[in-house]
Amino acid sequence: MPTLAVKHFDMLALRVEKKRLSVKEIPKLKPEGEALVRVVLSGICNTDLEIARGYAGFNGTIGHEFVGVVEKCNDKSLTGERVVGEINAGCGKCRLCLAGDSRHCPNRTVLGIVGRDGAHAEFLRLPTRNLVRLPAAIGDKQAVFIEPLAAACGILERVLINAGDKVAVIGDGKLGLLCAQVVALQKCAVTLIGKHRNKMRIVAQQGIETISPAMAGKRKREFDVVVEASGSPSGFALALDLLHPRGTLVLKSTFHDITKMDAARIVVDEITIVGSRCGRFEPAIDLLKRGAVEVESLISEEHSLADGVFAMQRAGERGVMKVLLRP
Repeated sequence: MPTLAVKHFDMLALRVEKKRLSVKEIPKLKPEGEALVRVVLSGICNTDLEIARGYAGFNGTIGHEFVGVVEKCNDKSLTGERVVGEINAGCGKCRLCLAGDSRHCPNRTVLGIVGRDGAHAEFLRLPTRNLVRLPAAIGDKQAVFIEPLAAACGILERVLINAGDKVAVIGDGKLGLLCAQVVALQKCAVTLIGKHRNKMRIVAQQGIETISPAMAGKRKREFDVVVEASGSPSGFALALDLLHPRGTLVLKSTFHDITKMDAARIVVDEITIVGSRCGRFEPAIDLLKRGAVEVESLISEEHSLADGVFAMQRAGERGVMKVLLRP
């Protein structure tokens, strides 16, 4: 495939503009009071694919899973350090930001998703407070998973899961596999529901039960908690089938399309529905340091950033898991 030639003052970026995806030369970012990070490796996720289809109405450089090296920063101790970055950049002034949690700041920007160019580029920019140093024990390919692994850990911020609870995770994609591993660490009984034996084998080797949707249909009203991470609206209906009355449904999927739901059934069975988006990075980093979760088996391919459009196409194909981009 042809590789784009880049001028020394420009940089390559994978961009969505009016629902059109392309790799472009754009002016190299300047710090402008924030940290400038040279991207070493980035990961394509389902949110990137949804944005390319029109989700969130975003235009600009996509991508939010990355590991990089700080090139310029007001905090000189960070310069040259290998880092990952919290993707929500808050205003720093509102009640939520002052409490140390910018994930729901009303004026936040979100890396590669809302109002801020993202990580599928040679450089990105984030506030210094968003950067997290990486321990040497965590390799670059592991580090790319810190953001989605943090999202999986975020379930435990929103829902109390006790030892002995029965939990189902719907979806054997990257996020579903991470969610199943994280939840299983709570010493509960976890069942992963998916369609791809090769994917489910990754967690089956860790003692997590794996079944097909057809088999799941025979286990109605069995589970205390169901995590919906399939990326398909049909997962919502299956989740309701699996929950016993007063069970909890955790929604992890983001959809471009509108999802229909049976509100009467939710009321009658007194189902609690919990949204779960981003999680904190520290628990994810700790799990990787301890080797408590397996992430590298989730990598399918690596491509050059210059081949980013092709890489996105591959990431959207059935059976393909994590696709990495290297500038």
